[in-house]
Amino acid sequence: MLQLYYYPGNANLAPHILLEEIGVRYELVLLDRTQNAHKAPEYLKLNPHGRIPTLLDGALVLYESAAICLYLADAHPQAELAPAIGSEARAQFYKWLFYLTNTLQAELMLYFYPERLTDDASAASQVKSHAEARVAGMLDFCDGALAASGGPYLLGARYSAADAYLLMLARWTRNMQHPARARSHLGAFLERVFARPAVQRAFASEKIEAPCF
Repeated sequence: MLQLYYYPGNANLAPHILLEEIGVRYELVLLDRTQNAHKAPEYLKLNPHGRIPTLLDGALVLYESAAICLYLADAHPQAELAPAIGSEARAQFYKWLFYLTNTLQAELMLYFYPERLTDDASAASQVKSHAEARVAGMLDFCDGALAASGGPYLLGARYSAADAYLLMLARWTRNMQHPARARSHLGAFLERVFARPAVQRAFASEKIEAPCF
């Protein structure tokens, strides 16, 4: 049975949503970040970076959220969470998933952990402020892309793993001055994706309370 190591609301949320969409049997394994469980020797044997999440599928040990999402989509094609390999739609899917993880998520890490770049508290505050401004521009880009997509999702009419990933990252902006939900197209998108039963089950399972995003 699949196992997903998680902490509520962390980068495991998108893979968790996909597991619910697929309908496969799986087990959630809680890592209590408040107790540094993700740095415990036993977990570091699975994920030497001490980050969340990690997926176990038999002998396969896989970390990095986007990689887990791609694996789940490809391993369970019947769920139709990614377009056909080699198609133009698949190329667009890759574009979005890598934009979200390499650009938006990377910038969000600077917002949440500015002290990683400096030992000076005032400099860390500046890093955080500049990161929030850059995130705002990225969210504006996503908002415009949704407006131009011709459909309710990033790939148009078709829901994909990239939409679950965007929902996860958008949720992380909920306490910013101008969160993702404040944008017209992005806000409607979040409501639409959150209405999916699989998404609601994942949120409920992780006990994520309002405001959800």
